[in-house]
Amino acid sequence: MPWGAARRSDRSSSTRAAPAAPAHRSGQCVAASSFRQDGGVNLLEPLGLGSRTARNRIVFGPHETNLGDGRALSDRHVAYYRRRAAGGVGTVVVEEASVHGSDWPYERAPLAALAAPGWAAIASACHEEGALVIAALGHAGGQGSSAYSQAPLWAPSRVPEVNSREVPKAMEESDIAAVVDAFADAARAAVRSGCDGVEVNAGQFSLVRQFLSGLTNHRGDEWADRPRFAAAVLAAVRAAVDEVDPGAIVGLRLSADELAPWAGIVPEAAAKLAAGLSEFVSYLTVVRGSIYSASATRPDGHEAPGFNLELAASIRSAVRAARGGARDSGGAVAVIAQGSIVDVDQADRAVHAEQCDAVEMTRALLADAQLPAKFAAGQSERIRPCLLCNQTCQVRDARNPIVTCVVDPRTGHEMSDHDAEAPRDSLAADEVTVIGGGVAGLEAARIAALGGHRVRLLERSDELGGMVSVAARGAGRARLGLLVEWLAAECRRLGVDVQTGVDVPLDGAAGGVGAGPVIVATGSVAAPVGYASTPGGVPVSPVASVFTAAEVLAGAELPVANDAGVEAVVVWDPIGGPIGVSVAESLSAAGRTVVFVTPDQIVGNELARSGDLAPANNRVQQAGIAIERRTLLREVHDEEVEVEDRFSGVRRRIGFAAFVDAGHRLPGDALFTALAGTRADVARAGDAVAPRTIAEAMLDGRRAALALDGFGRLSDGVAFPLAAH
Repeated sequence: MPWGAARRSDRSSSTRAAPAAPAHRSGQCVAASSFRQDGGVNLLEPLGLGSRTARNRIVFGPHETNLGDGRALSDRHVAYYRRRAAGGVGTVVVEEASVHGSDWPYERAPLAALAAPGWAAIASACHEEGALVIAALGHAGGQGSSAYSQAPLWAPSRVPEVNSREVPKAMEESDIAAVVDAFADAARAAVRSGCDGVEVNAGQFSLVRQFLSGLTNHRGDEWADRPRFAAAVLAAVRAAVDEVDPGAIVGLRLSADELAPWAGIVPEAAAKLAAGLSEFVSYLTVVRGSIYSASATRPDGHEAPGFNLELAASIRSAVRAARGGARDSGGAVAVIAQGSIVDVDQADRAVHAEQCDAVEMTRALLADAQLPAKFAAGQSERIRPCLLCNQTCQVRDARNPIVTCVVDPRTGHEMSDHDAEAPRDSLAADEVTVIGGGVAGLEAARIAALGGHRVRLLERSDELGGMVSVAARGAGRARLGLLVEWLAAECRRLGVDVQTGVDVPLDGAAGGVGAGPVIVATGSVAAPVGYASTPGGVPVSPVASVFTAAEVLAGAELPVANDAGVEAVVVWDPIGGPIGVSVAESLSAAGRTVVFVTPDQIVGNELARSGDLAPANNRVQQAGIAIERRTLLREVHDEEVEVEDRFSGVRRRIGFAAFVDAGHRLPGDALFTALAGTRADVARAGDAVAPRTIAEAMLDGRRAALALDGFGRLSDGVAFPLAAH
């Protein structure tokens, strides 16, 4: 039977009169002035989806959170989604639930059979705030994990999973039938729980996509007709939903480009596929990626924002042509764009240009839950910027980190952390001095000012932002600077007295910083070269041309060649994070010959957590950067570096014109130590405690300021979690 035979012969169920939508609070997100005077569609204009109407065209898309109570949705989920709904988002798509017990892709992955109470609570909370709620449903198939179930993975064919190399079980007819039925059962339960509809995943980590793709569907039976399984699932879901609530929303998340043209889904084929499947659905969300390009679905800042917009536009055109161009509330199919769309102006332009009907702004809403409300109020400049860093929001990780955001530490911790943005009564309106204008100091100053304190911020250099401003100069890292700009602007708005070029001396510092509380956020200093090998570092010739990564990014002028005519710059990266790679890429882009030395088997080992591991290694290779893997630093001579193979112990030398140390840094805590010896009301934050990431710096600064008002307690300058408050 051809796949089209699985289609519903009677389409009336999708267009017939439906019960009224739940009585949602309308919210305050659409201002009268928000509609375009030229008659075009605005991002804030309502959008019909099935029998429902979203109050605007901003979507909080499905993503892993690790907020679950085991495999059940938790109260933390409720608070997390309610906060975005209260901020004005039009539609919330809840974290994907596995429809069948054969799927357990990560430890806290929700299971549909356990999800009904959570769906009900989330739907109730978000409806109260005026947002629609859609339950995401899926099965990871061969891209799942057997670590938790200790059972074989299910997939269309025996194609090994790319990361684990595990060979899945090729699904039998009974398995296929069970999964199709499970999708229907899950959809039925979600709508009965109060959700406005469901979304079927045929995007990344999806069994449905694996059946659609020549990369993973190598079957020789009737299921070799690749769209057949998707059509069967959608037909079953549509029928199940209509049993409970005729006209409720059915969405499809579709990979329209697997970036593998030799066998995968390509845009031209995806357009036809979307047109064929559109009769089952209320909307289509256009994504990209495959088993070979998992990071492509959610890349970091190296990829331009809005990279899928043209793809979404082509799918939209195909769907409209297939459906006669209908865009009424009964039979319309909306196309939702996804793909690093984090700026409201770009989202608004995309909707107005009819590239899409709505926009997923998931990471942007992690950064600022109030984004829709601020946009509606004409305060776009006050929206916290998403840095596209993926440092703390990409949590499909065996460590089970809780989803959060480097620019908003409260994200994911709504039930345990104090809302620093809410009005609060200060214990005393003190004059607070913050020393250090990096992100920890800026955030501390901002939060203290929000608490009603008179705040003075002193920065030694002429530039705010500390190491974040330096890192932002690296290749592909420019968006980091947006955080510094936002923090500085908010501090100015709140009346913080920001003074640059002020060097607070150690001698007599206690008398020079004021009588009120002091927060020291003086950052870090470079550790000795080779600090990771031994605390004292490795021997370094006093005449060697040695630079830190920070100096290079700040624009230090490196020698062109050494006395022997060697022009290479050796970059030593014992950490495996973004800085070493960024320095190497920047030097290469400037025309320098670069030798990258790492103790790991691969460049940027820690970049796996942000999804940039494979892309970074590809960029480095394409740039022609020489890589010395499995290599330890032993000595830095005048014009040569001595290294050792970490497995064989064989030593050799590499000539250089300049040596760049992208290694560890140590706390710049001398001022804190001096002040702590003379007064009790001093705290420290950020790298001055321990050099870590932007996320910890922001959190430290925030907590240190909140502690001024009794939220949390200070111990050695560190503020602890605020759950008791």
